[in-house]
Amino acid sequence: MPHLPPSEPCPCGRQAGKRALAYAQCCGRYLDHFDTAPAPDAESLMRSRYTAFVLERADYLLATWHAGHRPASIEFDPGVKWLGLDVRDHRQIDDTHAEVEFVARQKPAGSPAVRLHERSRFVREAGRWYYVDGDVT
Repeated sequence: MPHLPPSEPCPCGRQAGKRALAYAQCCGRYLDHFDTAPAPDAESLMRSRYTAFVLERADYLLATWHAGHRPASIEFDPGVKWLGLDVRDHRQIDDTHAEVEFVARQKPAGSPAVRLHERSRFVREAGRWYYVDGDVT
C-alpha cells in the first residue's frame, strides 16, 4: 500500500484556484481519519475513493461502499498506474441521494491507457455518504 506524504498534491486533482490541494488538505483527511472525518458530500467521497484506488486502500473503499452493494473484498491489479480524474458533473438529487459523473484514466501494466467513464450513485445514511453503484458509459 503506497504512502503519500501530507504535502504532496492529492491524486484526485482537486484545486484551490490554479493550485492542486495537498493530500492532507484534500482526500487525506477522509482516508486517514475515516472515523472522525466523513466526506461532506458525494463528490468529495467519490474523489477520496479515487485516491483510495491510487493508494490501494481497500479498507477505505470497503468502508465507504454501501452495505447493500459492498463486495467481500477488493483486489488491485498489479502495476496499474492511475493517470488522473476528471469530474464531469455532480448532482444533489435530495438530502440523501446524489450522483457524480467522472472519467478516471489508468494504464494497466503492459497495456495501453484506458478510461473509466461512470455516473455513480451515492446515498447518505446517518450523516455519512456511501457509494452505491454506477453506470459505466
